[in-house]
Amino acid sequence: MMRPVPDRATHGPLGVALIVLVAAVLLVLAWMLSYVLLVAFMGVLIAVLLRHSACAIARHTPLSARMSVGLIVVAAVAVGTAFVMTFGPRITSEMEQIGQILPEAARTVADALQDRSWGKYLLNNIPGGDAGPDLNLFGAIGGTLSTVISVATNVLVLIAVAIFLALDPQLYRRGVLHLMPLSQRDRAEEILDALGYNLWLWLQGQLLDMAVVAVLTGAGLWLIGVPLSITLGLIAGITNFIPYVGPFISGIPAVLIAFANEPSDALWAAGVFLLVQQFEGNILMPVIQKRVASLPPALSVLAIVAFGVLFGFIGLLVATPLLLVVIILIKMIYVEDILGDHSVAPPESAEDDR
Repeated sequence: MMRPVPDRATHGPLGVALIVLVAAVLLVLAWMLSYVLLVAFMGVLIAVLLRHSACAIARHTPLSARMSVGLIVVAAVAVGTAFVMTFGPRITSEMEQIGQILPEAARTVADALQDRSWGKYLLNNIPGGDAGPDLNLFGAIGGTLSTVISVATNVLVLIAVAIFLALDPQLYRRGVLHLMPLSQRDRAEEILDALGYNLWLWLQGQLLDMAVVAVLTGAGLWLIGVPLSITLGLIAGITNFIPYVGPFISGIPAVLIAFANEPSDALWAAGVFLLVQQFEGNILMPVIQKRVASLPPALSVLAIVAFGVLFGFIGLLVATPLLLVVIILIKMIYVEDILGDHSVAPPESAEDDR
């Protein structure tokens, strides 16, 4: 009589194949839904900002955290409405002027480059040479702006997701923890605390950095007589959310507009951006990073480039905070739990801000 084949000989390979198949399906789904997942992560970032701000208010007032979230939302709507009513017409007008000035400024730069041999070589070797110099040099700006407009259509969804997450984070925390083995739930809760708190610290640092860069850039451009300095400063502050790449996105239009106003002003405008970035990199960021988890610059640049290539503008926005999440997960799960190496200082967490 033949002996039955052992289960491990049949079910073993089948089990491995099933795991591989499920993993492959999940990866394909994640890739297909990558945009939705990245938008959801942006909602998580806003929720972290709302919840931790609300907890800070609740600690110093009789209000609960939920009521504080509502207060922050109402205050943000009121301030945003007042800002739009006060500065909206001017900013809209200046944005229209920027849209009109940039093509002419690009043509002026192209004409100046044509007078030099290296300039001709540069223009002739820019991809898409038949599209015209203004489109060749700055077509990427138009693409970025169109992407920003498409992302803006998701703002209401983002805000709704963020508010729901911020109002009752425990509901979603419990859902995540219930997916973990009972023996690992305490550790999973520590990891969630560390992720939330470090993202909160990172967001504080980024918002402060953006505000300082916006004020200094706008003031510097105004002092040297560059038109539309307030709007250009605002653009510089907003794009500075993207480390390393943001200054180039905002600097190119500013230098072009300065060049269109007076060719010598372009050097002064570039000098303003250089000085602001030197102040940010050597004075402001070291102060901020005393409280924020440090991100290796090389990894940050690689993450920004990779996510920008793969996912476009939204990839640029989330690359740095996602890198922070990955670093914390590697430290706490792989280095500490798997390797048993606790020599690396653990990320901070704050139980009061859950």
